Amino acid sequence: MSSTPSRTGRAKRPVTISRLARVATGKSSGVAVNRERPRITRGSGNVFEDLGFSAAEAANLQLRSQLMTELMDRLQAAGLKQAAAARHLGVTQPRISDLMRGKIDRFSVDTLIALLGKAGAEVRLLVRPVLERRAE
Repeated sequence: MSSTPSRTGRAKRPVTISRLARVATGKSSGVAVNRERPRITRGSGNVFEDLGFSAAEAANLQLRSQLMTELMDRLQAAGLKQAAAARHLGVTQPRISDLMRGKIDRFSVDTLIALLGKAGAEVRLLVRPVLERRAE
């Protein structure tokens, strides 16, 4: 088996079944294998909060994420290409590309609600006490 040069010109080590087996079993030199049981932590129900965002920012990000997902699902169900979806919603194709790539920082809640309205959706908001949400 020959090795192939990489883009930098150095030869890469060929990947072989036996080499993969040594790495997987931890018998490869220099590879430390963690044999401890993984720790499992129950999530809060909001992945953004779990990632360390403040409660207010996490709630905003979760709402935007839900709205974006609904809009993406509707556009995909309609079978629209990005250019056609952009014309239908009155935005540019790069804007639809940002949506489909999940670029959450480029969309406000207001914008997403407006786009969902143009896509034929009715958006309703449920407001409830924080304690009720935590008890679920």
